[in-house]
Amino acid sequence: MHEVLSALLARDRSADQQMWRSFWDRLRDGGLQRGETVALLASLSTRMPDQDTLSGLLRSLDERRPPVTVRLDDTVNIVGTGGGPRTFNISTAAAFTAAAMGVRVVKTGSRAYTSTCGSFDLLDLLGIELTSSYEQTDAVLERFGIAFPGHFVYPREVMSLAKSILPMDLRALGGFINTVGPFLAAMPVSAQLVGVSDHTLLPALRHAAATVTDRKIWLCANELGIDELVSSVDNVIHTNTATDADTSTGTDAAGTDAATGSFRLRAGALGPASGTLAELSPAGSGAAVVDHFLGVLSGNGTGLATRTVCLNAAALAVAGGLFEEWTQAVAAADDTLRGGAARALVDRLRARPVDGPAGGRGAR
Repeated sequence: MHEVLSALLARDRSADQQMWRSFWDRLRDGGLQRGETVALLASLSTRMPDQDTLSGLLRSLDERRPPVTVRLDDTVNIVGTGGGPRTFNISTAAAFTAAAMGVRVVKTGSRAYTSTCGSFDLLDLLGIELTSSYEQTDAVLERFGIAFPGHFVYPREVMSLAKSILPMDLRALGGFINTVGPFLAAMPVSAQLVGVSDHTLLPALRHAAATVTDRKIWLCANELGIDELVSSVDNVIHTNTATDADTSTGTDAAGTDAATGSFRLRAGALGPASGTLAELSPAGSGAAVVDHFLGVLSGNGTGLATRTVCLNAAALAVAGGLFEEWTQAVAAADDTLRGGAARALVDRLRARPVDGPAGGRGAR
């Protein structure tokens, strides 16, 4: 049994970076025993590893990545950890709304894991292509202001790990990969909005975020356990710098705690704190999903659905520096959504295929 798996199962020591290096080498060379990768994923998905083990894992993958030569400057990534109550594709709707406001947005995601329709599933239904390289992502951002990267942003080792457990379904064992996905993906952006559904994961994720120095990270959580901001309840945003919590949020709706690097968006401060969770429920499958999604982006969603999409779009705008005050950002998001600009952006992407790498701002 590999020493990483022994450490995870015994929980008597941390698995450091060198141990993880050895594990990835064995995985690459086919030197692991049968069932070891299944046991590894089962252990990781059952219980979050200690902070040193998580740090060692992330560092070991970072050092194996090919160099990323493209910087997606002035761009915000929105992504969630999955889990929690099932909702419609809030973050994807917020991404389109923010992009229509003028924020450069990269939306990463996956197929359905705990939801009925993941972001990749929705994009398939809409006929919107994923990008296949950073250069292509940059070109699409230049053209549309929004892009949806495919699996190329994730380490090859994670793909190998997923293949190694076949014919078992990764959805049965992939909870850990989904949870730490925002830190597995190489995101050369300026800021990242990460929704966290399970509050017990926050200490480990905050520790991981604190080691990231190339982008602003906002970890968002609320009492409903939804991995997006929800306008009907208080939301807490944990940042990877105390200065960011103190100076980057404005003062109109956020109570800050610079000592802990977090701030609270108070329910009711940015609009009515009304509505029920049922208003955020997903809508069936297939054509019903598309009709519901486009209805929300046309301003025909329920009150809570509309306010929640606008709140997340506003967060992207504030994190990206387009606005300083939350009230102004939410108002702009509402105008954008109700005025039809968000829906029009979807229609533009549906009508035209994704560009190749030519036409973007190129490597920087």
